[in-house]
Amino acid sequence: MMTFAKVLRRKGRRFTRDQRGAVTVDWVVLTAALVVMAFSVFNIITRAIFEEAGVRMSETIVASSEWD
Repeated sequence: MMTFAKVLRRKGRRFTRDQRGAVTVDWVVLTAALVVMAFSVFNIITRAIFEEAGVRMSETIVASSEWD
């Protein structure tokens, strides 16, 4: 009769040698990295756009108040 530890070791070795699904894992990791990069770029660009819009709006308000 095999002990529980031996069974786990055997199944663990079999699991680490099995190559089925490896491509799927690669694609999942690559897709997750792409999503994180896209979110980061979007966040940086959006922040820059809103800052620029705020500066232009304040300049417009200041310029229009000088005419009064």
